[in-house]
Amino acid sequence: MAALGAAALALSACATATQTTPPRTATEQLLISHAAEQAAKKLDIPLKPGTRVFLRPAGFTGSEGDYAVSALRAALSARGMALPPRPEDADVVLEVREAALSIDEMNRLVGVPSVTLPNISTLGLFTIPELPLYARRDRTGIAEFLLFAYDAKTGAPLHMADRVEGATMIRAHKAFIVFSWGKQEVRPGDPALESAPWWKVW
Repeated sequence: MAALGAAALALSACATATQTTPPRTATEQLLISHAAEQAAKKLDIPLKPGTRVFLRPAGFTGSEGDYAVSALRAALSARGMALPPRPEDADVVLEVREAALSIDEMNRLVGVPSVTLPNISTLGLFTIPELPLYARRDRTGIAEFLLFAYDAKTGAPLHMADRVEGATMIRAHKAFIVFSWGKQEVRPGDPALESAPWWKVW
């Protein structure tokens, strides 16, 4: 009996994997990072290659901000600028402010929207899912930076306020509940940022 009891316990054992819920999905992160890269590539400061530039970010917060600052440094380096770690070692200070670095979402629906109603029998709630004749969902990653440059020694202005921006979008359509199609401008490992059309049933 003891052996049978031990075998029953062994057979009833189970393992449960713990899953975390991060604040942003991978797709949302790609939308923001690709937009930041697009904005950084538009930097057009009239400085000669070899100029020592100290990048001073302002208003950048969180992991998205860190990524955007790194993208700006990479863009400067690609233009031949040296990036000293201290402003006193630089020829130019480039101050960059974050104007926008986030996601906008727009949903359009022709049909019945999702509705949550009370369930009298269980004293709880139940949800009627969305029933679209046609629906469109747009998610857009937006990055916008303002920048100006001044002499690191004298503080004299060298380049007045400039604005660079980037945007990437995912657009998804749905018709008659089961037909879906759209266009995706962000894919993991794709530096070209090209649109990839797709469609599926259900």
